[in-house]
Amino acid sequence: MTLDLGPLPGVPGVRVAEATTEQVPAIVALLANDILGRDRESGVTDVYDEAFAALDADPTEHLLVLLDEQEAVVGTLQLGFVRSLSRGGALRAQIEAVRVSEALRGQGVGRAFFTFVIDLARREGAVLVQLTSDLQREGAIHFYESLGFVHSHAGLKLSLT
Repeated sequence: MTLDLGPLPGVPGVRVAEATTEQVPAIVALLANDILGRDRESGVTDVYDEAFAALDADPTEHLLVLLDEQEAVVGTLQLGFVRSLSRGGALRAQIEAVRVSEALRGQGVGRAFFTFVIDLARREGAVLVQLTSDLQREGAIHFYESLGFVHSHAGLKLSLT
């Protein structure tokens, strides 16, 4: 699936693009710049390069970046599309690994990014957008709720490592 990307509406000088392999270190740096990320993201580039190659080869997965006028990565999220037999064979959009540069937080960039991505999911035929957030990220949860996301399910995880 080829996504229609471009300028981020309402945020001059910022555009949305599919990530490239050269941007992986900058994306990982954003993921690590977080209370939870700093402990779980490593500096081992091979694992990220391998993961990026798999994502890049999968037409249902999109690693998106926000780029400023200097082409620096200032935001990222992963948007996946999952087909299900439930809800009448519905297509769902799944958002993961959301980060906006610390310097841009509180300026409406994240809200504009989500508005853009939710509209994109709608245009691709998704009937709902879902995401999870670690309960320690209270600010992120409040942000998602302000966008209209609701606590509708209990999320459970089983670590296999």
